[in-house]
Amino acid sequence: MGLFRRAPQEVTLTSREVELTAHRAPWSLWGDAFGRLAIRGLQIIVIVAIVAGAIWGIRQVTVVVIPLILALIFASAFAPVMTWMRRKGVPSILATLLTLLTVVVLLTGLGWVIVWAVRDQWDDLSSQAQGGFQQLLDWVNTLPFAPTSAQIDEWMGQLGDFVTSAQFGSGALAGVSAVASFVTGLVLMVVILFFFLKDGPRMWEFLLRPFHGTSYVRARRIGDKSVQVLGSYVRGTAAVAFVDAVGILIGLLILQVPLAIPLAVLVFLLAFIPIVGAVTAGALAALVALVANGPVIALIVVGVVIAVNQLEGNFLQPVLMGRSMKLHSFVVLVVLAGGTAIGGILGTLLAVPLTAVVWGIIQVWDGPDTPARWARPKKREQRVAAGDATA
Repeated sequence: MGLFRRAPQEVTLTSREVELTAHRAPWSLWGDAFGRLAIRGLQIIVIVAIVAGAIWGIRQVTVVVIPLILALIFASAFAPVMTWMRRKGVPSILATLLTLLTVVVLLTGLGWVIVWAVRDQWDDLSSQAQGGFQQLLDWVNTLPFAPTSAQIDEWMGQLGDFVTSAQFGSGALAGVSAVASFVTGLVLMVVILFFFLKDGPRMWEFLLRPFHGTSYVRARRIGDKSVQVLGSYVRGTAAVAFVDAVGILIGLLILQVPLAIPLAVLVFLLAFIPIVGAVTAGALAALVALVANGPVIALIVVGVVIAVNQLEGNFLQPVLMGRSMKLHSFVVLVVLAGGTAIGGILGTLLAVPLTAVVWGIIQVWDGPDTPARWARPKKREQRVAAGDATA
């Protein structure tokens, strides 16, 4: 054996072996399978750290970032109107003012209708709610584990102590601070929206100055697709929400459920939260019907809500929003959960449209109708070959 030889053994290599050895890459810990796995893991860790840092930075300046994103979404929704008025020769400043004035008039009219409906029916609903609450208490008292009057008095005393405590006062101050932040963000959003509508094309051209050649074409394609997806998403969702609200309003009026108009407006607003919004709006409408009209009418309201939601999912969304922007329900639920965990209510509202924008960018990454290479669907021949190989 070579281990016990006194003299080293001579090894003769052929010219072919010498050539292969000369061109072979030196061995490295990073060159085998575990090394490549470690490199990929480090890359993933770096990407996750960058994303987490970006999210942390955004959360520190939400007063600026949230109005900026909302203004971009609204500007994308109003882009066709601005383009049409510019083609008709309307100056940019006048077109912007007309668009903003129209939005303000619509929102003011909607708020007036809600206040009028609530004020007109508030007394009846309040008395019905008190009667329903009293019926609920009477039913609870019949249960074997019903609380005693002494326990109820103790709970009311604890509630009164909390209202008069310093903790409640600090919470009230926090609420005032939140209202002030909301007003500040609203004003900032209106100002940013004004400039986006008036000078949006020039701003985008300024941002594209560092790009040249194919990078410039791709950046312009991405920008156009983002505006198209955001605008189509908002307009399509608004149209679907309007039809849902009208359908549920007609059902509530026929069944004589109080607060039909405010509930319809609530359905319209909650429709911008996919899946979860429709369930919440339907539950609230059924609860009002249960308190005011009884369980039979409440069940009929639930049936009306389910019928309207089926009409929306099977007909309205594919026609008004298109199949290309329809995300899978699993993706929507995951995105909604992540957006809620990161940004609360605003995160819930913005998660789905921003995800739709990302998917739209992927779809035009390599061309107007050419997705990124990794996102392209496999051809039928490749799928059949893969199936034969695994069989």
